[in-house]
Amino acid sequence: QVQLVESGGGLVQAGGSLRLSCVASGRTFSSYAMGWFRQAPGKERSFVANIGRSGAVAYAINSVKGRFTISRDNAKNTVYLQMNRLEPEDTAVYYCAAATTREITTVGEVDTWGQGTQVTVSS
Repeated sequence: QVQLVESGGGLVQAGGSLRLSCVASGRTFSSYAMGWFRQAPGKERSFVANIGRSGAVAYAINSVKGRFTISRDNAKNTVYLQMNRLEPEDTAVYYCAAATTREITTVGEVDTWGQGTQVTVSS
């Protein structure tokens, strides 16, 4: 089973950008579908974006489409979330997720979570 470590969070003004990274341990990274979730204060953890094992298929929720891009580099065991034109509503702890299913869209499908990284967007 992989272990996941996120980085790249921080404080940014509205309209700014951040890139989150998630590095996986182990030699089977390419066999996992990967995803990003987020959890705002007082809210449940929710799906943001996912990417298939090869990186050929990716999906993001409507509220971040055109602003966030998920990608992966299997040679580096890393998945990324490029976040542009950030809004205060994007403020949350962002979690990297891995699953042996073909894709991840729900919390219940996740096999492994990262520790989370805080993203704060000021207005």
